[in-house]
Amino acid sequence: MIGGILMILVALWIYQSAMRAKVDNVIMWVAISAVVFFVVQLAFIDINLYILEAIKGSQGGGDYERDLTTIGDRKNEGGFQGFGGILLSVYMELMPQIVGVLAAALIRIKFITKEAFTLGNLFGDIKEMFQGIKQSFKTSADDK
Repeated sequence: MIGGILMILVALWIYQSAMRAKVDNVIMWVAISAVVFFVVQLAFIDINLYILEAIKGSQGGGDYERDLTTIGDRKNEGGFQGFGGILLSVYMELMPQIVGVLAAALIRIKFITKEAFTLGNLFGDIKEMFQGIKQSFKTSADDK
């Protein structure tokens, strides 16, 4: 769900940046950025699964692996508890989306705006995107 919301925001961000930069094929760049975001997100989810399986496999014993015909979850006693478990859960949940946004930002700066690679330019136009979203919710009664 977080990834879907971020993908929509990335598409809006790329669209507005491409319109400001007056590039040709704006929709093509939006589609490319959304696909790259999605592919990078899926790749990092797979990487996180491999990391998680490696960690849990090293912690588990014979009870960790189950038969294909058994119903239920694996026995994960002694798993990720405490503050380290919270940090690992936050990492597993947010890292794919963060890396997806970074990949879309790199496409934006390299191919769309063609600006110098700086942190300010990398995430430029985000403030304007949120202001545009805010303006879209205003009605004519709000202007008075």
